[in-house]
Amino acid sequence: MPPHRRRLAPADRRAQLLAVGARLFAAHPYADVLMEEVASEAGVSRALLYRHFPSKDALFAAVYQQAADRLLAETRLDPTDSLVEQLIQGMDVHLDYFVANRNAVLAANRVLAGDPLIQTIMANELDALRARLLAVLPLADESAREAVSGVLKSWLVFVQVLCVDWLTQETCTRTELRDVCVGAVLGALRPLLAEDPAPDWPPRGLGAGA
Repeated sequence: MPPHRRRLAPADRRAQLLAVGARLFAAHPYADVLMEEVASEAGVSRALLYRHFPSKDALFAAVYQQAADRLLAETRLDPTDSLVEQLIQGMDVHLDYFVANRNAVLAANRVLAGDPLIQTIMANELDALRARLLAVLPLADESAREAVSGVLKSWLVFVQVLCVDWLTQETCTRTELRDVCVGAVLGALRPLLAEDPAPDWPPRGLGAGA
């Protein structure tokens, strides 16, 4: 057992281990993160680490769930903002995380793409985002809601795939990536809504951002 280990309540220890895991998964490719390193960074024994997280996959899933919860909390869909403002804010929050945690995002979407728990976390986050968007869109009736829901489901997957590919190879600027995603959903929704959700989109000079 490492010397001078500070005693913490179980919830505080778990939070500490998650913070260390999040930092290491962000800084290194998934394969390069060792549980021994997590324990050493946290100043605990491997036995204690494994009591909280029985495997590296379990630790990563807990880190990713925490990140998904934080992203949802920071994604504000304020009805006083325009739809474009809400979409831009949500995209910026997610892109901030993707850029800062490139290794973790690539691990979740590439290395652990077949892991049922990771897929469940992703699916739940996308479902929550879709429900929030449905709540702020001007829908005429239930049939319009079903059609828009289907479009949003496909668009969220499109955004996920496009952003992961962009992390692998930046073929455009971040602003261009964000505006492509925003423009894609606005173009897809216009035929389904009684009123144009963004009459001023695209803005003049779109694509010139850095």
